Amino acid sequence: MKKTFILFLIGIYYGQVFSQVMLPKGLSQEEAKSEWTYILPQPKGITNPPSSPVRTAAEWEEMQGVLISWKSGYESFLSQIVRYAREEATVYIYCSDSNTVKNYLLQNGIATTNIRYIISSLNSVWIRDYGPNNVYTNDVDSLLFVDWVYNRPRPQDDVSPQYIANLLNVPLYQCTQPPTDLVHTGGNFMSDGFGTGFSSKLVLDENASVTQYNQTPKTEQQINTIMQNFMGINRYIKMENLPYDGIHHIDMHIKLLNEETLLVGQYPQGISDGPQIEANLNYVLNNFNSVFGTPYKVVRIPMPPSPSGTWPSQGAYYRTYTNSLILNKTVLVPTYYEQYDTTALRIYRQAMPGYRIIGINANSVISQSGAIHCTTHEIAAFNPLLISHQPLPNTDNIWTPYQVDALIKHKTGIQEAKIYYRTDTTQPYVSIPMTLTNSNNHTWTGYIPVQSNHTTVYYYIWAKANSGKTQVRPMPAPAGYWKFHVYNPTGAMQLTDDNFSVKPYYQDNLLTLDLFTTTEMKANITLLNSLGQKLLTVYSGNLLQGHQEFKVPIQLAKGMYLLNIATPKGNKTLKVAVY
Repeated sequence: MKKTFILFLIGIYYGQVFSQVMLPKGLSQEEAKSEWTYILPQPKGITNPPSSPVRTAAEWEEMQGVLISWKSGYESFLSQIVRYAREEATVYIYCSDSNTVKNYLLQNGIATTNIRYIISSLNSVWIRDYGPNNVYTNDVDSLLFVDWVYNRPRPQDDVSPQYIANLLNVPLYQCTQPPTDLVHTGGNFMSDGFGTGFSSKLVLDENASVTQYNQTPKTEQQINTIMQNFMGINRYIKMENLPYDGIHHIDMHIKLLNEETLLVGQYPQGISDGPQIEANLNYVLNNFNSVFGTPYKVVRIPMPPSPSGTWPSQGAYYRTYTNSLILNKTVLVPTYYEQYDTTALRIYRQAMPGYRIIGINANSVISQSGAIHCTTHEIAAFNPLLISHQPLPNTDNIWTPYQVDALIKHKTGIQEAKIYYRTDTTQPYVSIPMTLTNSNNHTWTGYIPVQSNHTTVYYYIWAKANSGKTQVRPMPAPAGYWKFHVYNPTGAMQLTDDNFSVKPYYQDNLLTLDLFTTTEMKANITLLNSLGQKLLTVYSGNLLQGHQEFKVPIQLAKGMYLLNIATPKGNKTLKVAVY
């Protein structure tokens, strides 16, 4: 009873004092003074992990809604998010007075349909960090919410997932009690939708010892186990903290656009957090492949300086374009000033064709170390029809049809699936039926007819569940699509020096391969001794179009070695001399 009364008094204090100021993403000065006296709210959800296998949804999947916290001082910025988000999904607004919000929206020409209000005044606007995480049982069955311990002394924020869980009647699982009390924030987490998660090492730092937020210290393995049991994250990639971003949340400099593409912020060489971002990116690329078993693709986007030309290392605000929101067919991107904004928006449109890319001025909030992603939290659909496909690469194949495989899954089963393709954007799409080729992993397969040299193929996938629900991928299809180019001017079907080259060299116990290919292809690269005996597999998987480099640490005695490269287009054997 005494603990409850203390918590009640603290709630009043924070509600009356901190709700009157613009709280930053990090700790305010008042919070820093009092955080060690902070008492965590008591859990009201389920503190044991789900009994069924679970999968954390990716941000580009189908969403039924998005959460925001309406706070004084942020109205202009938040209203622009509402303006466009309500056209894609239901906007759930935490607020103390719905009439005040409605009047503000209407006065600014924003319709109030497709908006629901949750009457509860929260401490801060940064709902990405404390909002509920979307998890499905058995990949596509029941929607669950997972809640962590918020790493700020903000009790109203920390208990807010319960309100949306109650409203939508979604079970809330909470990592808030020993031994699974996990201090974590949504801005420092992203998922590929298939068991891989990304964070900075902030998650290790904040759980390494007992703090005012968690009662039990945890090793990295214990953290991994919690994430696996509650969220289905079976591969948890953690990157070094950046020296100048202040809050160490990865959404300030990196974002997954799909299962295999990383949008990565880029500073000029040697500037600010640029060197550490590059080191982190190289760590990921050198040690991990995408869910498809192939290297991650990387799209670079500038990290803009202040208008005066200063950088975060010089005290400038942490301006970023990766702090965006993907909401069904729309992407909301923070903008700052035209010189860099036009480039950033063009990069998004090229990387995500067919999506509606909307820029929203974030200058009024970026001083608080956050932007659009930080102030929103998507709510996943109740009834998802999951489609996952690795887009076909450019090819020199002018002889056989192009195989299209996709994972397609719905809780009622899939009734039919189709590929829609065309080679001329002024012409209608043509449909090709797909068939279930592997029921164990829900793989559907179809074939786009073979095309001639210099043809670009545009395509998307459509599926219908037994329940009658339909879905497409990419989400904005038919306006959105995947594409690949057919290019084979010589008609050569085998590896040639023009379409494939490898330069191997060995130094300081490191074997390096500089490889170039004109098209993406599967390859198995092995190192053999002079007798033809295999020593190791250098690489096995898809080679990307263009140049790439492989480095393999290995101790080799002086002598001659063989490098064997096997591809569907033929084999190559090269000599590697070690002196």
